[in-house]
Amino acid sequence: MMINTDSLAAVLAAYKKHFPIHWADEKYKWEAIKCFQDHWDITTLNFAEMFHMATGKTSNLLASTNNFPRGMIKDFAQADSEATRAMFINLFDEAKDMVERVEKFQSDAEAIRFKYGEGTWKQHYQNSNSISTYLWLRYPDKYYIYKYSECHAMAKALGSDFVPKKGATSANLVGGFNLYNEICDQLHNDDSLIEQLKSNLTDTCYPDAALKTLTIDVLYFNSHFYSKNGDTAEWFPTDYSPNISVDEWLALLADENVFAKNSLEIMKRMKDYGGMATCTQLAIKYGETSNFYNIGSSSLAKRIADATKCPVMTTDTDNSKWWPILYVGRYADKRTKGSYIWKLRDELCKALEQFDLSEVSLVSPTTKIPDANGYWWLNANPKIWSFSDIDIGEIQSYTLYNDNGNKRRIFQNFLDAKAGDLIIGYESQPVKQVVALAKVTQENDGKNLYFEKIEGLTIPIAYATLKNCLELERMEYFTNPQGSLFKLTKGEFDFIIDMVREENPVARAGPIEAYSKDKFLAEVYMTGERFDTLVSLLKNKQNLILQGAPGVGKTFAARRLAYAMMNEKDDNRIEFIQFHQNYSYEDFIMGYKPQGEGFELQKGIFYRFCQKAANAPDKSFFFIIDEINRGNMSKIFGELLMLIEKSYRGEKITLAYDYSGKPFTVPKNLYIIGMMNTADRSLAMIDYALRRRFSFFEMKTGFNADGFKAYQAKFDYDTFNTLIERIKELNKEIAADSSLGKGFMIGHSYFCEQSECTDEWMMEVVEYDILPMLSEYWFDEPAKLQRWENILRGVFSD
Repeated sequence: MMINTDSLAAVLAAYKKHFPIHWADEKYKWEAIKCFQDHWDITTLNFAEMFHMATGKTSNLLASTNNFPRGMIKDFAQADSEATRAMFINLFDEAKDMVERVEKFQSDAEAIRFKYGEGTWKQHYQNSNSISTYLWLRYPDKYYIYKYSECHAMAKALGSDFVPKKGATSANLVGGFNLYNEICDQLHNDDSLIEQLKSNLTDTCYPDAALKTLTIDVLYFNSHFYSKNGDTAEWFPTDYSPNISVDEWLALLADENVFAKNSLEIMKRMKDYGGMATCTQLAIKYGETSNFYNIGSSSLAKRIADATKCPVMTTDTDNSKWWPILYVGRYADKRTKGSYIWKLRDELCKALEQFDLSEVSLVSPTTKIPDANGYWWLNANPKIWSFSDIDIGEIQSYTLYNDNGNKRRIFQNFLDAKAGDLIIGYESQPVKQVVALAKVTQENDGKNLYFEKIEGLTIPIAYATLKNCLELERMEYFTNPQGSLFKLTKGEFDFIIDMVREENPVARAGPIEAYSKDKFLAEVYMTGERFDTLVSLLKNKQNLILQGAPGVGKTFAARRLAYAMMNEKDDNRIEFIQFHQNYSYEDFIMGYKPQGEGFELQKGIFYRFCQKAANAPDKSFFFIIDEINRGNMSKIFGELLMLIEKSYRGEKITLAYDYSGKPFTVPKNLYIIGMMNTADRSLAMIDYALRRRFSFFEMKTGFNADGFKAYQAKFDYDTFNTLIERIKELNKEIAADSSLGKGFMIGHSYFCEQSECTDEWMMEVVEYDILPMLSEYWFDEPAKLQRWENILRGVFSD
């Protein structure tokens, strides 16, 4: 294996420049090893506690979005400490082949997951990345952290003849470590880099004499920064200056022919933002478009060049030679929207500090009234009221005076709020997150501001998520969080709403197809009288179970029943799930799920759908559960057994897992439809406590329905007509069978939804759908089974 050392030298040169900025965020890698070495003791009695302490500083190395290897090992150790200990004893046995140890670690993890997970541990998360991390922590002078994306990026950058391939775990580990070794050998020749590392290591760090961790960090830097943007740490251009002094800038600022009104606005906003920003950040904070700042800066720079005859950069791109007159720049990192971060040149920045900009507008007037008069961020006071507690459409007041009778700290905001203004609803307890949207309903009366909750967020937006957005770093609440009511610019509001809609999408735009009783009957093959009964049952009870034989179209009918009651095919108001034996309350309502290094309370699918329905109380919503009797319904529904009852709809209770004390309700506009296969003899019937909360409607075979007869007549095919007659005869025998009955008859849906009728299709239905079912029905009556095999196959005989 060979690498391009010149390419590596370029990466290392950029890494050394970036190191002072980079070190503060990445030092934890060296600290993680030190912590592990100090606490690791394979013989300890409490293995789970020891592992937790030893890996206490690994941070995102063993936990990241949707990946929880450390958390699963802790769970494994709680379930079977000795089996988990044995996994690590074998992994750390250097007398054995590395690949064999890694593969056994994975197989042992899967065995523990299967044995103790009870269906809740979906995977063990012990991949090549996490296992190599354990090896690195234990033997930091020998192993590296292998990460596919970082290894792949470096292999490409250095022209290596080894490039990792997806799925080739063993080969990737061996080849990846060889690549890392070649890079590490080159680092040992870089005295300045080694000295840079040594001078920053502290007593809390592992000394890294073998430079293995430094190698890991170089690959991380290349993957996340250098390979994407080049040298992100360096402000450029470094070899150009317009040579304009502070006094000259002051004279230019006073010249209206150079610094026009728009130009001064750009300068004031750059200065207000802290002297450096992307065009996108300026647009979000102060209004206008990104191009306003981009083109405006280039045009200003051209006028400065004409007025001063200053030197101009020579570049192939016309736009790139102008902005360096005003700014130095660098590539924006992955957290920042926009390509470049611009920073005011030092001389220009000093001149702006001396120049009077008091008459220059800071916020663009075009941002004030496109959609609303104003935009606000409002913190709920959980001791008095909560956004989560109030219903959609409910009016809540916000008072100017606090509990002590004093004006709130930010009282001018209170006076500025007007009817129609839009509000981001935020709560800090029990979790910091945006939970609702609201609007101001009337002018404040000097004491109270009234607003209406217009939407509760099914998936709240975490404070940390918003705080991590550089586009919002100058948001009033983030810069000075003292108070309750904070102004938002339209750009900030729109930015937050974009994040809200990513997690809480609204109904699709465009017309929705109408749906009616007639369309239902044409598709479902049921009489009009039975349809009327079906609708009446669901309206009166709000909870309905469709039961019947396989193939009678229960699932098909359930969705179309919802369409018929909505009078339109709006799938945004339908949620469809299927129960199974491992389905739990935590999946359905709420429960704690792995998140990072710990666990986080997460809302289940029914909880979120109830919130969605509550946001539109004037519309009907339908929650459809297939195979409803396959789950332990009392366990899944929990305390909701009471709330789903029609007489308790709208009542509020506190759920078992929700220690915040926030109430939950099943809204009155939500209907539950379940489907149950009566031919499944392996399942117990629904318990009586739940049974009385549902109406039960038997779905019958529809061969005699007008809709099916019309469908059958469309084919005008004798073989199909004969087959249907034989199925009807078969159903009569099944219904008369004392060990079976009507619940085991063959449904019409096996023969539906075909645009063309062929012998091949009908034979497939008979051979692969009907006969296998009959073999289960009459497994102890071979003569009867043989007779019906002959009858059904005989339909296709000449």
